[in-house]
Amino acid sequence: MVSKVTSPKPGTLPHDGMSRWSQIKSFVPISREKFRQMVRDGQAPQPVKLGIRCTMWRNAELHEFLNDPASYEVAK
Repeated sequence: MVSKVTSPKPGTLPHDGMSRWSQIKSFVPISREKFRQMVRDGQAPQPVKLGIRCTMWRNAELHEFLNDPASYEVAK
């Protein structure tokens, strides 16, 4: 019999590295579509496309955004 080992979900977002939407959705108090619109308008961190179906965000930028979403500006 094979048992599936799962790791517990972390309660905090790591400062280093990158995360997918499924990893950050519990920290972002808005829907995925609203977050996508904010990214499009430059009001949220820009994603990094690693492939056709793999989009990730830099955790350091997410921390800046989550600390003060109203005054967040995308670095150009």
